[in-house]
Amino acid sequence: MILTDQRILEEIELKNIVITPFDKSCLGSNSYDVHLGPTLAKYIDEELDAKKHNKIRCFEIPDDGFTLLPHEFYLGVTLEYTETHAHVPFLEGKSSTGRLGIDIHATAGKGDIGFCGHWTLEISVKQRVRIYKGMPIGQLIYFPVEGIVQTPYNQKKNAKYSGQNNHPVESMMWRNKF
Repeated sequence: MILTDQRILEEIELKNIVITPFDKSCLGSNSYDVHLGPTLAKYIDEELDAKKHNKIRCFEIPDDGFTLLPHEFYLGVTLEYTETHAHVPFLEGKSSTGRLGIDIHATAGKGDIGFCGHWTLEISVKQRVRIYKGMPIGQLIYFPVEGIVQTPYNQKKNAKYSGQNNHPVESMMWRNKF
C-alpha cells in the first residue's frame, strides 16, 4: 500500500510526517514533490576509497543554473527537510526529471522510519543538462509498515545520516567495520 494525498495530509496533521517547507500544490494523488536545494557537491579525489573518508567540495547553484556533465557524479540535496515517524519513505525521480536524463539516486531511494533531515541526492546525467535550484527533482512516496519499530533510525547509535542539514552529505561507508 502507498499513502494517498488525503492520508499524507492526515499524517502531517498527526506529525507522523513532517515536510518543511510544505506547499499543498506539491501534493500529488499519492506522493509529494520535492525540489533541488541550492547546494551541490563533488568528491575532491578522482578515485574514491570505501575504507577512507572521501571529502567533498560544496558549491552553490548560480541563479542562472548549472550544467551537469555526463560521466561526472554530483551530490545534491532536497530543499525540503523531512521527518517520517510511522511510514517508510521512498524518494523517486519525477518522470520529467528522468526524461531529461537525470538520475537522482544510484541506490539510496528508501528511507527509514525515524529519518529526519534533508535527502542527499546521488545525481548523474546521460547528457549535458542545465539544472536550477528550486526545480522539482523528485517525489516522496510513503508506505505503511506492519509491526512495531523497535528502534527508529534517529535513535540508532550507528545512524550515519541522521539529522542531515541542507548540504549534501558524502558517503560514510568508512565508518563501517569490514
